Amino acid sequence: MSLAVTNKRTFSANAVENKTEFAAKTIYDVDNFNLWYGNDQALYDVNLAIPENQVTAIIGPSGCGKSTFIKSLNRMVELIPSVKISGNIRYAGGDIFSPGYKVEQLRTDVGMVFQNPNPFPKSIYENIAYGPKIHGIRKKNVLDEIVAKSLKGAALWDEVKDRVQENAFGLSGGQQQRLCLARCLAIEPDVILMDEPTSSLDPIATAKVEELVQSLKRDYSIVIVTHNMQQAARISDKTAFFLNGDVIEFSRTDKLFSNPEDKRTEDYIDGRFG
Repeated sequence: MSLAVTNKRTFSANAVENKTEFAAKTIYDVDNFNLWYGNDQALYDVNLAIPENQVTAIIGPSGCGKSTFIKSLNRMVELIPSVKISGNIRYAGGDIFSPGYKVEQLRTDVGMVFQNPNPFPKSIYENIAYGPKIHGIRKKNVLDEIVAKSLKGAALWDEVKDRVQENAFGLSGGQQQRLCLARCLAIEPDVILMDEPTSSLDPIATAKVEELVQSLKRDYSIVIVTHNMQQAARISDKTAFFLNGDVIEFSRTDKLFSNPEDKRTEDYIDGRFG
């Protein structure tokens, strides 16, 4: 990956102030991070300190850089050949874009759940066992334990325990999304990235995923992109508001929604644009 070295903007004062607020116990430290798709800049001097064992929501209108940012946290964004970056993202103290950084280990430590459920065309069991098998686990009793534990962690075990050998495509949409979360949990990550994980789900399935997010933060650090501001208000501890590739404001969720510092944040929350 080539590194771009220029940028036309200065970063948000609010972002810098809030970065200081979250300096303690962070899992990610993002410093002056810029990203281009070819000649088009998508992110501008992003500065964020993402806390451990909390839920951090990323909100903003379509095309503001939310998904680009979250895919940068596990370097999936670099799968697009035209991507260039400057600045750095430190995960657990190491710069993930530094030469020689082990991206395979990063993607083990940092799991991801996508917008649309994407189960493998395999059994429920094999969907969960896939990751552990890649990491060399072959003993059936160990795999059985991982599958059960992961499905329980995703609040799916009671619904599927008697049919784990059935094809995952037979599950409902909400169940498929929780299966994908269970597949993520099976590799025991430290961080779970979620890119609009409930956008294709009905309200009942959405509520189940939100309950899961709240319970999982005891053991995981979670970053969730959501277009649903009510969802961000319900489940997150911190919220970052992105607009046109800039971080406009990053604060405690209750503070950002009740007393935003930036007029653009207030206008977005109040539905004046986006």
